[in-house]
Order: sequence, then C-alpha cells, then structure tokens
Amino acid sequence: MERMLKHPEHKSDDKTTLAKSSLVTYFALVPDPRVDRRKDHDLLDILVIAVCTLLCGGETFNDMEDFGNAKIDWFKTFLKLRNGIASHDTFNRVFAALKPKEFLDCFLRWTQSLREVVAQEIVALDGKALRRALNKDQSIKYVVSAWAESNGLVLGQLKVADKSNEITAVPELLRVLDLSGCIVTIDAMGCQKKIAKEIIESDADYVLALKGNQETVHEEVKAFLDQALAQTQVEPPPGAKLPKAAARLAFLETVEKDHGRFEIRRFYQSAELDWFADLEKWEGLKSVGMVESVREIGGKSTTERRYFLSSLSLGVETFARAVRSHWGVENKLHWVMDVCFREDQSRARAGFAAENLATLRRLALNLLKREKTKRRGIRGKQLNAGWDHAYLLRLLGI
Repeated sequence: MERMLKHPEHKSDDKTTLAKSSLVTYFALVPDPRVDRRKDHDLLDILVIAVCTLLCGGETFNDMEDFGNAKIDWFKTFLKLRNGIASHDTFNRVFAALKPKEFLDCFLRWTQSLREVVAQEIVALDGKALRRALNKDQSIKYVVSAWAESNGLVLGQLKVADKSNEITAVPELLRVLDLSGCIVTIDAMGCQKKIAKEIIESDADYVLALKGNQETVHEEVKAFLDQALAQTQVEPPPGAKLPKAAARLAFLETVEKDHGRFEIRRFYQSAELDWFADLEKWEGLKSVGMVESVREIGGKSTTERRYFLSSLSLGVETFARAVRSHWGVENKLHWVMDVCFREDQSRARAGFAAENLATLRRLALNLLKREKTKRRGIRGKQLNAGWDHAYLLRLLGI
C-alpha cells in the first residue's frame, strides 16, 4: 500500500497533532534555505533519505545518493521525488546551507514529544570532538550534547568552535531544554557560577565536577572532605565525639567486577558548608561530594578521588546515581557516535554541514534507541533496517 508523506505545504502548528506525529512530520517544518529556482528536490525528500541512510549504517553524502538510488522504487511509495534522487553534491549543499538553529528546533520539538517524565532524571552535558570535520587552518570543532539517562535520548546539541568554548555553549543549550525537575551533571569545564545559576533558574539541580579550572574552590573542597573522611577513620578518645563534619558525612560504597577489572567506588557527601567562603556566590549550592575509586586491573591497584559541587540536599544515594549516570554520556552516546556512526571519520565541513550532520546522527540514534521490538544493539538494528523495509518504516514512525 502506498503512503505519501505530507510536504511543507501541509505544515501544521497544532502542537497536539505534532506530539503524536513521526519525525518526518517535524522535518516538514524545517525552513528550506534554498531559493525557489534551485529547488529541484524537495527538502523533505532530502532529509528523509539522509536519515534513512544513517539508520541503515551509511555515513557520507555519497552514501545518501547511492542509498537513494538503490531504493528509489521503495522511496517512491511515500516520497514525491519530482526529479529522482538528489546527487551527493546536492545533499552536501543542502546540509551546508541549513540553518543549525532551525534544524535544532526540529530536533528539540520532536525529542520532547518522545520524552517521558522521570522524577530527578539525570541529564548529562558533555562535549565531543568532530576530529576530521576541518580544513588545515582550522581548529577541531566540538559538539556539546545533552543526554537523558533514563529516557536514553539525546535531548539536544550545539556545536562550538573549540574545547574552551564549551563554557559559552552550555548556558545556551540549557536555555532551550526543558529541565524542570532534572539533575544536570557537567564535567569540570562546566563548573562555573554562571552555569550553576542557569541550571537553578531552569528549576533543576546540578552536580558539577571540580578540577583545576576552579583551583581555589577545588583545593578548599578537597581539604574539607579529605579531613572529614580522615576524622571518621580515627577512633575518638573516650567520651569525645566525632567532629560535626565527620559525624554528618554521608557514605555509600559500590563494588563492580567485570572482565578482570575490580572496582570499588566510595561516595561521600556533606551538607556542612559554613566553612565555604564563596557559598553565596554559587546559586543553590547545598552540598559538596567526593568519589573515591579504587581499581584493580591485572594485579595493579590505583586510587583516584574526584570532587563535586551540588545543589542536591543531603542524600548520598541520589548523589551517587548522578555521578554514575554521567558516565553514560561517554558509553551510550560518544562511543556509539564513533563506533556505529563513525562520526570521528566524517570529513563534512562546508558551511553548516558538520553541525547539521551531527544533529542528524543524534536524531537517528534516538530513533534506534526508542525502537524496542528488536532485541539488538545499535549496529544490529542498523543492519535490520537495511534488510527490512517494514522495520525501517517502523523506525521512521510511518
């Protein structure tokens, strides 16, 4: 049975209708940057073929052209294809010209329609390099993504010119996301007073990693928690009490064994902040935390301590869940982008192509993550999408 997708002339602003619609309905709302005389191929057709290529394991603009031609008869059952399949140069020009903020708006609106409300969901913000999407005289570009751990979705992403500019991108990304009731985690680069304030104003909480970029604060928090922990490990004299900071230091330990690796993680949290001179400068600050990781691999043992600022009230289980969940952005997003979508190998760099392709990859990942009928990993689902048209349509929500 033939289906014909709605094209831009059928645009609707009815949010109730949109919330129940597939990604392709949101694609129809993306403004076309081309002048009318250059529109030999409809933008909706180009976007649908592009995302289908990624869903089936393709990567490049050449792949999009070849994939479209290989499946042209199938695509004709639901796309217009007024002039057949676009060339790889056309795919390149379109993605280079698409305005990233307008494409991101499509991403945000569609993802929000999928997202389920989870109390205190962990949303991890982290940057990733686009290592080959540059010319010889350019620095490496970075994409800052927001990963919702419980939903298993990328909520949004922004490109920045270099690693240091993550600081400016994070507030911008925070402003466009619905973070009410969430716990936002960010690595040390994002441990900034301005970012803490943005998160609190978003009706969310934060757990911010501390390192050298906040050297004074890091040393103060380290000294306080190290001392409090040391005091808990010394038996007080008869009749004496533990110091207040030590007595009120919350503690949780986890143990993991995996493929020859043995790791103990000890989580500590304190809400005793009278000693902290900058308390009023950090919006919403309610606690500080430490994670001590003891790893044994191949008979060798290493110990590492990391320190955090948080707006969470005392509750070490929640603090530990936030810290552990932040690592998911590396394993469940960045690793997948490089292994399954080969993002590190992408050479697309004209105009806005690198940023828009990064958005499209994350859209494709969300489509693959939300599909639950195939009990396969991302790569297995991509293979099935390439083999089975019905499954590919299911991924698209058509």
